[in-house]
Amino acid sequence: MTTTIAMRPPLTRAERAAQGRAARATAPRSSHAEFTRDPSRPAPLDLLASEDESRVPMLVPIRYGRMSASPFSYFRGAALPMAGDLAKTPRSGFTVQLCGDAHLLNFGVFSSPERNLVFDINDFDETLPGPWEWDVKRLAASLDIAARANDIPADRRRKIVLASVAEYRGAMRAFAKAPSLHVWYAHVDVAQVQALYANQLQRRRRKQLAERIAKATARDNLGALRKFTAAIDGELRIIADPPRIVPLDQLTRDHVEADRARAQIEEVIATYRASLEPERRALLDRFRLVDLAHKVVGVGSVGTRCWIALLLGKDDHDPLFLQAKEAGPSVLEEFVGRSRYGNAGRRVVVGQRLMQTVSDVLLGWVRVTGFDGRTRDFYLRQLLDGKGSAQVETMDPQALRSYGRLCAWTLARAHARTGDEVAIGAYLGSGAVFDYAIAEFATAYADQNDRDFAALTQAIADGRVQASADQ
Repeated sequence: MTTTIAMRPPLTRAERAAQGRAARATAPRSSHAEFTRDPSRPAPLDLLASEDESRVPMLVPIRYGRMSASPFSYFRGAALPMAGDLAKTPRSGFTVQLCGDAHLLNFGVFSSPERNLVFDINDFDETLPGPWEWDVKRLAASLDIAARANDIPADRRRKIVLASVAEYRGAMRAFAKAPSLHVWYAHVDVAQVQALYANQLQRRRRKQLAERIAKATARDNLGALRKFTAAIDGELRIIADPPRIVPLDQLTRDHVEADRARAQIEEVIATYRASLEPERRALLDRFRLVDLAHKVVGVGSVGTRCWIALLLGKDDHDPLFLQAKEAGPSVLEEFVGRSRYGNAGRRVVVGQRLMQTVSDVLLGWVRVTGFDGRTRDFYLRQLLDGKGSAQVETMDPQALRSYGRLCAWTLARAHARTGDEVAIGAYLGSGAVFDYAIAEFATAYADQNDRDFAALTQAIADGRVQASADQ
């Protein structure tokens, strides 16, 4: 089975709203509070181990080292176990393009092509069409887990989740009434974020927000040049920082092998070039490849193959950093069907373009035969292009509530772009029944996440799982 977003039927607004209300009979809004793990499913640690089979073996212990840092770190790396859990929960029957991993830290700021900082979802490794409720539940659970880590009491955690789900519901109902082009163009830039929450955050928090925005603004290609490179024998090269960053010449045994690898990478970039629109190719053609390195990224992504490439244009002060990240099947495919795209990199790129209002101008995909002789899919984008994320671990209840609402609005906007916002809005309704149900689910799932995290740390202590720090 291949999963796609169905063509929207030629129904009137009233008919689509009626479909949404009718879906309450098969999936009552209150039923979304339910969560019981299927005892026939493999244990979470077994599911995580199944993912390790396709990863770089020497990096797998780093993955578990990062996941064992906290319950929230574990949650970030456990998208596959949660996908299996969500598969057994109620569905209203409406499909959208899912992020697939919509936790709090997969939202953030980045630069638009117009060089404005915008706020949006920024991770699409698991994107696939599927039930809209799954993204909402992963976001809500991440809020509860993050609040626990910040020692926020249970009653205030519940209010944070309720406010965020209410924001999603209100945004979806507003998009249902808006013209389609308004939904497609809707976005939040950083100026709006600052204005929207100026009266909701304490002065200290507003100052911290301004500092984070300033830091993100400096995270461009010139910033990457200063951070990742140095002049070696008169030429710019990527600095080694093993195991996080290992330049190509340190991964190969001799000059002949290095030259062969470099020629292969040049071919990869040439092939990736074909996935870009003609005007983007013209931009890429202004640069030449200078150096390449393997990079360890994220938490759940640790062990997948990720490369950073340094390219230069006019001179040493005209850099372009590209990141090529391995793309495999989405963790959702077992439960909703395979992607319609044979190339997993293309699956990621199409999903990102569908869900984001604006995307990196150099976003593209490629299929390559790697150094190990196996065929793998990658997607490419600029490494640092104004990217910045929130410091969730330092947020007090008010700040976390504001941030959760911002993420929820953004998720609703992304879902409204690809799903039937009228039907979903009607299903949600004007009352808070769905909000309370998701708050119950989030509490139950955060409890389960605590147990799963404890199982991981015990397995590490017993020596059944190998974990290491990447310092």
